[in-house]
Amino acid sequence: MTSSPAARQVRILLCDDHAVVRAGLHALLSGRDDMTVVGEAASGEEALAVAARVHPDVILMDLKLEGGSDGIATTRQLLNRAAADPSMPTPRVLVLTMFDTDADITRALKAGATGYLLKADRPQVLYEAITAAASGRTVLSERVTDRVVQQMRTPPPSFSERERHILRQLAEGRTNREIARTLFLSETTVKSHLRRIFLSLEVQTRAAAVSRATELRLLD
Repeated sequence: MTSSPAARQVRILLCDDHAVVRAGLHALLSGRDDMTVVGEAASGEEALAVAARVHPDVILMDLKLEGGSDGIATTRQLLNRAAADPSMPTPRVLVLTMFDTDADITRALKAGATGYLLKADRPQVLYEAITAAASGRTVLSERVTDRVVQQMRTPPPSFSERERHILRQLAEGRTNREIARTLFLSETTVKSHLRRIFLSLEVQTRAAAVSRATELRLLD
């Protein structure tokens, strides 16, 4: 059920590098009396330019954009620009993505996103989130909320400085022998550290360890 035509429409900018996704969102939102799509962008740079021209209330922002700025960097730029110019209305950025890793969620919210939704969410969830975001309320997908709560309840694993060095060496693709030579350790010692790292990260392979460490921002 849509709102009365007399109600103020939420002005929406779509930012996604897939034309089919933008077309689908446009079709979903065009049937609403309380929402209107005022612009589309296929990149972060285009989103900045279009937003400056149409002044949207809410920007539906994909995270993974081809080339140039990704959704996180674009969100930060949009909000920094609005903060630097009091005459410019501040848009609410609602992330709409396929990805729900802890790192992506944390980065988006730290960048100033008002909400974080998944493309698998139902249309009604999207409608309600847009309305909430337009009024400044934080909105999280149910699955994202579960991950945030779990992340808060479960502290990240702690590693010694030496283990962090080994993780960084792993990320650079070095072998056990190369890590041992670089850190002046025996290969046996390196293997012992790796066993503890894998156990703490709950992974079984080097690639998975690097992926999980990146997600937890242990390589920063």
